[in-house]
Amino acid sequence: MPSVSIEEASANLHGLIESLSPGEELVITERQEPVAKLISTRGASQRPVPQLGTQRGCVLSMEHFDDPLEDFSEHQD
Repeated sequence: MPSVSIEEASANLHGLIESLSPGEELVITERQEPVAKLISTRGASQRPVPQLGTQRGCVLSMEHFDDPLEDFSEHQD
């Protein structure tokens, strides 16, 4: 993973961003120690917009779903 000094990053931030490919990472260092990571998000796919009605028919609801269960009548108040 390529790296640049914080001074170089400050002086040429626009050029560094333009030179990165989508998803490529660049480490920014200060005194030879990594302090930040620059990651290009250009071309990254956006979260898809949900389509209403796409799950229609996937949920089964029974007519007597919420009726009390006979086996648990002794546990009711």
